[in-house]
Amino acid sequence: MKTLKCDLCEVTAKGETFEEWMEALKPHYMQAHADVMNNPKNGKKEMEKWMAENKARFDAA
Repeated sequence: MKTLKCDLCEVTAKGETFEEWMEALKPHYMQAHADVMNNPKNGKKEMEKWMAENKARFDAA
């Protein structure tokens, strides 16, 4: 089980896999960082880049 911080603040979440970790963080992102999640400038390419960066961070932990 890995525990990593949100990339935008100090909140942590746990997960055995990257997918589990992201699911654990999803409610936090939607509540605390809704402005980032719902920003129209964050299109598909930006979301894919963000996911890849977070997966690399998870894998390195």
